[in-house]
Amino acid sequence: MAPHTEQLTRPAVRLRGLTRSFEGRTVLDGVDLDLPAGQFTALLGHSGSGKSTLLRAIAGIDHGVAGSGTLTAPERVSVVFQDSRLLPWRRVLPNVLLGLDGEDAEERGRAALAEVGLGGRERAWPTELSGGEQQRAALARSLVREPELLLADEPFGALDALTRIKMHALLRRLWERHRPSVLLVTHDVDEAIVLADRVLVLEDGRIGLDLTVDRDGPHAHGGYRTQLLKALGVSEDAP
Repeated sequence: MAPHTEQLTRPAVRLRGLTRSFEGRTVLDGVDLDLPAGQFTALLGHSGSGKSTLLRAIAGIDHGVAGSGTLTAPERVSVVFQDSRLLPWRRVLPNVLLGLDGEDAEERGRAALAEVGLGGRERAWPTELSGGEQQRAALARSLVREPELLLADEPFGALDALTRIKMHALLRRLWERHRPSVLLVTHDVDEAIVLADRVLVLEDGRIGLDLTVDRDGPHAHGGYRTQLLKALGVSEDAP
């Protein structure tokens, strides 16, 4: 299911001239980017290309960016990292509710855990959860805040193949239900195609390819894969 047309006319994120350097090396070189509200976007690029740097800039947790333009993003932004970052001295529900106030906070936390398949695990310790369950708890912690923008930095990179497939289906289902804008940073071309409706390739500090994935169109998964691998400079015959 694609986002509603009226949603896509509203930019959730707008970047103009975003630049970031580390010790004299330019990682982001005047990036211009619009992320429409409600769109699921994946960001690909080689290691060190600046994918996570761009995500952190959008999240407002990297204050070293510069540029001639602006960076605007929604007020409610949540971030999911590769590491679930659950506090080991707190049980699952308090982890999900961390920093969240309100009379209905606990009810919302329980509902979020049920939504990601962790109903009944509210009093479990993080160490009692599998890697996939920890990431489910991290998703619940993000969703309970009802974000307008969900930023995900390789959230499934440390999971085994079967768990990743299950997490892909869960994330896509949650996105269809809640409709936040999503920016997923990944190094996995197939993951990007399976999850996103738009795939960006970061190259030489700028967006080198902006590809729309038409799930109802004639192009097969393999066609998108070939196009993205070419943009990344990778041969399909490479091991």
